[in-house]
Amino acid sequence: MKSSLLILGLVSVTALAGAQEMKARYGGPTYTGAPALAVTASFVKAGGGAVHFSSAAALTSMLGAKLVKAEVAKLTKQYGAEAVGNWLKVGDFAVADALKIATAAGVKLPKATLSGKKLAVAMVTAGLDKDGTFYTEFLLDKALTHNIHMKVMDDIDAKFREPVDASYHKISNQAFVDAAHALGAKTVRLAKFH
Repeated sequence: MKSSLLILGLVSVTALAGAQEMKARYGGPTYTGAPALAVTASFVKAGGGAVHFSSAAALTSMLGAKLVKAEVAKLTKQYGAEAVGNWLKVGDFAVADALKIATAAGVKLPKATLSGKKLAVAMVTAGLDKDGTFYTEFLLDKALTHNIHMKVMDDIDAKFREPVDASYHKISNQAFVDAAHALGAKTVRLAKFH
């Protein structure tokens, strides 16, 4: 699966040219290049589409119910039930808000081209820095754009409060690294912010 991460990592490798030296709010590099809209469209489709998007459905579609159930149990033990519940709520809100902002900006998503484990691998790869550390913010910059990502984070802070936003990023970092390891990419590293 490590080779799959490298093959599907073309988005990430080419995207590194758009990585800037400035650090994201919760650590890691920022990305200001062109967004990976096919990956974004695939993730939205995996979650039930723009109107009925569900983070839980997207994760289940990518990784399977058994793995997601085990991961939610692990994250609940690690971070607590309230934090994990908020993580899913913030994920749902973030996608809906990002799509609203992107649509208003004239962004049109292409047809979804990835599904299942290939989509999971592409998303993990998009969040990797040059040292193999996964950063949720790097992934989110690539999903639509850095500016849309920053606006969504401000909206999350306004709706849920900043500590909930911070928790969302911590749990997402852990969940994506756990997913990478479950898919066989054991060298993917966890960001310090988790």
